[in-house]
Amino acid sequence: MNNKLSILTAALLLTGASSAFAASSTDLTVKGLITPSACTPTLSSGGIVDHGKISAKDLRPNNYTDLPRITLQMNMNCDAPTTYALNGIDNRESSAPSSISYGLGLINNTQKIGMFYLQFLNAVADGVGTEPLESSDNGLTWIDSADAIWPRQRLAGFGDQSSGAWYPQAIKDLTTDLIVITAIAPARGLDLTNEVTIDGSATLEVKYL
Repeated sequence: MNNKLSILTAALLLTGASSAFAASSTDLTVKGLITPSACTPTLSSGGIVDHGKISAKDLRPNNYTDLPRITLQMNMNCDAPTTYALNGIDNRESSAPSSISYGLGLINNTQKIGMFYLQFLNAVADGVGTEPLESSDNGLTWIDSADAIWPRQRLAGFGDQSSGAWYPQAIKDLTTDLIVITAIAPARGLDLTNEVTIDGSATLEVKYL
């Protein structure tokens, strides 16, 4: 009982003493913007890329094996012209061979099956051609990414240089080809004695700017 009283007394004394010194503090500001517009993305084929069955004998033993590129069409429909970006989230991140690629799952929880990349081509915004853009600093600056892959952990947008610098434009209706580029890891590092399921999964998240 005495120990508890002593600790409480010390705390009270310290509290009283602190008032004699200048207070140390910092401010927290919570900001945001609720937009009246909403955008809905959709992918052709239900967003499914199916490479079918691949023979283990057709895989390269010491290098990645490229699978046929698959083109999906992505549509983005907004209630009104809206400025936005896309954020690619890898749902199999632990199996990704690099920080910019998406993973295809694991064999025996340790062997990385391979990777896939995404690329935008032939983008049309409200009936007019537009350029795919990329930002590596969460949307502060943008570069033209035409004919380039869209790396994971970077934002993607669609726009022009009308403001003097590349920046996403306000778009109501967007259509673009989404190219899925898939590669299987070198076969010598994979246990292929049983059937292996290619299990890539990504989420395309809309971020309003």
